[in-house]
Amino acid sequence: MTRLFRGVFIVWVVLRYGLDQLVLTAFNKPRLTFLARVLSVGRNLQAPRGQRIREALEELGPIFVKFGQVLSTRRDLLPVDVADELARLQDRVPPFDSDVAIATIERAFNKKVGDIFVSFDREPIASASIAQVHFAILKDRSGQHREVAVKVLRPGMLTVIDKDLSLMRMMAGWVDGLSADGKRLKPREVVAEFDKYLHDELDLVREASSAAQLRRNMADLEQVLIPEMMWDYCSTDVIVMERMHGVPISQVDRLRAAGVDIPKLARDGVTIFFTQVFRDGFFHADMHPGNIQVSIAPATFGRYISLDFGIVGTLTESDKEYVAQNFVAFFRRDYKRVAQLHIESGWVPPTTRVDELESAIRSVCEPYFDRPLKEISLGLLLMRLFQTSQRFDVEIQPQLVLLQKTLLNIEGLGRQLDPDLDLWSTAKPFLEKWMIDQVGPGRLMEQLRREAPQYAKLIPELPRLLYDFLQNGKPGGGRELSELLAEQKRTNSLLQALVYGGVGFMLGLLAMQFIVRVRIF
Repeated sequence: MTRLFRGVFIVWVVLRYGLDQLVLTAFNKPRLTFLARVLSVGRNLQAPRGQRIREALEELGPIFVKFGQVLSTRRDLLPVDVADELARLQDRVPPFDSDVAIATIERAFNKKVGDIFVSFDREPIASASIAQVHFAILKDRSGQHREVAVKVLRPGMLTVIDKDLSLMRMMAGWVDGLSADGKRLKPREVVAEFDKYLHDELDLVREASSAAQLRRNMADLEQVLIPEMMWDYCSTDVIVMERMHGVPISQVDRLRAAGVDIPKLARDGVTIFFTQVFRDGFFHADMHPGNIQVSIAPATFGRYISLDFGIVGTLTESDKEYVAQNFVAFFRRDYKRVAQLHIESGWVPPTTRVDELESAIRSVCEPYFDRPLKEISLGLLLMRLFQTSQRFDVEIQPQLVLLQKTLLNIEGLGRQLDPDLDLWSTAKPFLEKWMIDQVGPGRLMEQLRREAPQYAKLIPELPRLLYDFLQNGKPGGGRELSELLAEQKRTNSLLQALVYGGVGFMLGLLAMQFIVRVRIF
């Protein structure tokens, strides 16, 4: 019965905001368009479609708000106006009872709150659709008092989420079955992706682990602070972390009054992001202003403070190579190379004609070169490349869509701080270093070091395997022998290249560095 009432309420909201009309007209079928016009009679549907969708999701409640936030990251599937409106969604959720939060903490750690914390603020400092945060003072193992933030999962979330997700799957099935255009929107895949994100966020230990990884990665970069996790008090429902003191980055006037160098702050944000992407392949993927503060404490003045690590992105070496080479090829106007990268990645069917894909990419990229570099949006470029690629049946990689969404966030934030921010000049050193690293001696030594354990294991076995093969003539032995000989041949080739080509290699490296710096960039 509860599910029935929830379904009726959803239908009422859909009709109230005219979402039925939007769905019917989206398929561009005369009969459906006519039906949409008939159904719109007597309803005030003058507001832009993106606004109506956003307001409907806000009225449907926190789970649908979260769905809209995740959906806004899929700019490869959505019209720009809808994606921009969904990106404005905020968690406007009233806090739940502090007694419930305290009971959750005590159940998670099997201790009274008074035995865990020296003091605990009953009034939450922040409340969202998934969890809320309380400040407290913790007595750590060494007996020192530490200011901490306690994040508590909203109770009963799993049951509510599963009910709403079942309804979303049902609606996605309807959209998917309407027409070929409905299938193109991939509604089932979008709901499945939301399911994954949401269930990941329900495990607060996963968030704490992501924060710890980012903290280690960023330890040598004196531009960002990430809270330390108190692992003695981290569970699925509750995590306790170092309390961070800072000014929200959206309060630019307050930061400027405190003496913060705003243009430098904008450049530092881009530096942090590209370091995470191109050096680590592990990045904070939810860097909107609500999750970023700036320290004004003397010891850490002007540093970013990152918060909320529920969504992180990861990139493989091949992902990083794809992104970096696309950027470099774009700024060289080498559209054929961009097309080849799509094909080499295996994301385009092998029957795709390079010249056709090249022509489509040129039509997207060429208009950018009438603008100054500082006006070029790398995030928007990636988004449009993805959208163009869809015409060629490209399967968009989720990790790259997440990267594009985060890059758009960073660009928007950076240019809000400094309208003259030249994103390309800031990104250039990272791409340049990446290019050098691909051909440098460090890369060769890393490959040798990675393969060394395999060689160390196989080469001592070579005489025995050779003897067994000569004595018994085992086919398996012959196969293993040929494999070992091939491995040894590769090893010898690498060693010869290293020994006899060392001087020439270093000279070539210097020449290549000069070419990369002068000709490409």
